[in-house]
This record gives sequence, C-alpha cells and structure tokens, in this order.
Amino acid sequence: MARVKRGFKRRRRTNRIFAFAKGYRDRRRTTWRRTVEQVHRSWAYAYVHRKQNKRNFRSLWIARINAACRMNGTRYSDLIHNLLLRKVTVDRKVLADIAVHDPEGFSRIVRQTAAA
Repeated sequence: MARVKRGFKRRRRTNRIFAFAKGYRDRRRTTWRRTVEQVHRSWAYAYVHRKQNKRNFRSLWIARINAACRMNGTRYSDLIHNLLLRKVTVDRKVLADIAVHDPEGFSRIVRQTAAA
C-alpha cells in the first residue's frame, strides 16, 4: 500500500481552523490544540447565543409594548388578552415597532381593543 504523507488534506483542514481563529489572541490563535479547542468552543457559544438572541429580542419587545401600554393607561397583559379575545393577529415585534415609531397608532390599537 502506498504511503500517505497528509500534505494537502491536513494543510487545508489546518488552514480552515486557523482562519476561524483569526482575531484571537496569543496561543489561542497560533498553536494547533488551543486553536481547535477555542474554535469548537466558539461554535458552541454561537449556537447557544443564536437561541438566546431570540429570547432577548422577545423580552425587549415586551418591555417596549408594556411601556407604551402604561403611557396609555393600561397593562401589557390586558392588551395581549384583549388582542387574543378579538382575534387580532399582530405579533409582538410589530406591536413594539408601532409603539416606538407611531405612538398615536398604538394608542388607537389600545383604545379599539379595550372598547366593547
């Protein structure tokens, strides 16, 4: 069987990992074992934080909607309850955007859902 010296394949794999480690400091960027550990850990953190990002934005939207509700004399939970009762399908992202950029329109939504 022919001898394999792993020149091309290993270099390609190594260069790929080192490219991901660009911007790291000290031995996390220069030595192979530390670089692989750090790159794999960073991929794990990136996966987890992609999930957390969704949670963080939802809580931000809820805080903005609640602040706008309080300015209109109601509570966040009452607004969401009334929207569900009237079968209004506006998600929290859109409601928060309306609350920030169109306060008059948001107050109209609050009045319409609270009435009747």
